[in-house]
Amino acid sequence: MNRRLRTSILALGAALVLTPPLAAQDGPSWQIRLRGIGVIPDESATISAIGGDVDISNTVMPELDFTLFLTPNWALELILATTEHDVVATGTTLGDVDVGSVWLLPPTLTLQYHFLPDGTFRPYLGAGGNLTFFYSEDVPGNPVSDADYSTAGGFALQAGADIAVGTDGWFLNVDAKKIFLNTDVELNGGAITADVDIDPWVLSAGIGYRFR
Repeated sequence: MNRRLRTSILALGAALVLTPPLAAQDGPSWQIRLRGIGVIPDESATISAIGGDVDISNTVMPELDFTLFLTPNWALELILATTEHDVVATGTTLGDVDVGSVWLLPPTLTLQYHFLPDGTFRPYLGAGGNLTFFYSEDVPGNPVSDADYSTAGGFALQAGADIAVGTDGWFLNVDAKKIFLNTDVELNGGAITADVDIDPWVLSAGIGYRFR
């Protein structure tokens, strides 16, 4: 287990331990959202043998998330989505090299504080952990014949707001997250290796429903 993943798991565990105990509440016990997300990597890389940097494409995908309220103010949110990104090694000794594409599955759990849980405008802040799985690598074949991305963990910071629509539990949502994510990449059986910081911004908007 790499150091960043171990640190992320310990931080998330500490957050859960420090979460206020479950308490009786008049508000909702949980809610669900469907959102569109824009994933914008803030990428950089250290690449062996050929040098250079990395460019990872932005993408837009649907996302589903669930929020469990532990008290009226404190909640846990689980974010589920998968995204595909094109990857190019830039400025190498071989020029710009097409590395192909890869899918990311990054379940993210955040502990949130909701400032005005019973208001029409309900802002919140959150922090937690992310574990990202890489799959379905598609490489061009020449000069890159295979690519292997390590499973990676990282921190996540979050800010957003739910905005009630009517009185029957429906609401709109806007949300921004910063995920600190690093992966080790091996190309062509390890002939070329890269330490890649992805560090994406995840911007989202959508609709949700509060269950009472």
